[in-house]
Amino acid sequence: MPALRQLPPDLLPDSHLLQPEHHEWRQQLRRFLAERVEPVWAEYERHERFPRDILQEMAGLGYLGIPFAKEYGGMGLDSLSLAIAIEEFSRAWGSLGIIMAAHIGLGSSPIANWGNEEQKRKYLVPLAKGERLGGYGLTEPQAGSDSGATKTFARLEGDHWVLNGAKAWCTNATEAYSYVVSAVTDEDKGKGAGISAFIVERDFPGFSFGKKEDKMGLRSSATGVLLFDNCRVPAENLLGQRGMGFKYFMQTLDGGRITIGAMALGLGYAALEEAVRAVGGENYTKDLWSHEYKLAPLAEIATELAAARQMIYNAALTKDRGKRWTLDGAMAKWFASEVAMRATDKLVAYMAEQGQLMDSKFSSAFRDAKLCTIGEGTNEICRVVIAREILKAYQTRD
Repeated sequence: MPALRQLPPDLLPDSHLLQPEHHEWRQQLRRFLAERVEPVWAEYERHERFPRDILQEMAGLGYLGIPFAKEYGGMGLDSLSLAIAIEEFSRAWGSLGIIMAAHIGLGSSPIANWGNEEQKRKYLVPLAKGERLGGYGLTEPQAGSDSGATKTFARLEGDHWVLNGAKAWCTNATEAYSYVVSAVTDEDKGKGAGISAFIVERDFPGFSFGKKEDKMGLRSSATGVLLFDNCRVPAENLLGQRGMGFKYFMQTLDGGRITIGAMALGLGYAALEEAVRAVGGENYTKDLWSHEYKLAPLAEIATELAAARQMIYNAALTKDRGKRWTLDGAMAKWFASEVAMRATDKLVAYMAEQGQLMDSKFSSAFRDAKLCTIGEGTNEICRVVIAREILKAYQTRD
């Protein structure tokens, strides 16, 4: 492979939350992305081509198992390293960022967190090594933000659970091997309380795929419907304790909000970087005031992105320290996704005709960023979570 030219500088301020190894990690990721992803992403996106070959290379480098223990095939890195990775992969290509975030945060992390040793050896190890891809089934046609309204039902028949229902908007839908899904196992316990979690393999009898969604953005990621028609799941594939699924899934979303925030940050940064590259050759140094109207949007966007980055890194660090990160994650996800939408919207207009091109970073990031206001809890839900957490803090004060 030819020698790579010098990587562009980071446009945002350094963070005191990062250690030297985090900076080295970012540079490692940027080299891989500059060499392997950035030259080809637009072609993949244009043809809605799922990046199996790129994912295979990423697996060889350990990137699909970043936060998981080495004994299970992972890299054993911290949540901050994962946030940086999702930020950088999304900066290079939004579809690759969401594929990676869903595989690690949704399809694999619940097994790492609540799986028994046998489940970890059977499922987590190949997921962490990148030999297989993971998916997740929570959202249903009638249960989007209200996950407690799950209708997919599981009944125990001998040594198998039999699942019936459907899951919608599943990232990596047709490409994953195993899926962590929710189903009602105890209807009499009330909304949310009777939901359990299961690990479902794509070849289980009664499991199939519905339509692949034709999305506005993130065109190369496979988003679709999971169908369960008397799907037989071995009893040992119950994940964690019966009836605890809703709690598991809510905790999973807490972690996912950090990575979705990082994804939003990466998308906003990508558009900013492209704009700076476009105007960077012009000489404004002699009279900045006369060009203030043109430079002000870049200043505003960069400042908001810098604030979002600090919030995301702080949430990741809070998680790494074993502290409750629900508030930090919800705030970071909400703010970063709002910033990304503002940034990409402004930059599409800022770059005029160039911003309208389908293959430009501006329009691609604009289309992709909208998902970040919806995924892992809509921004409306995040505001409720934030309000609940701050009221709880006030009510429990000494």
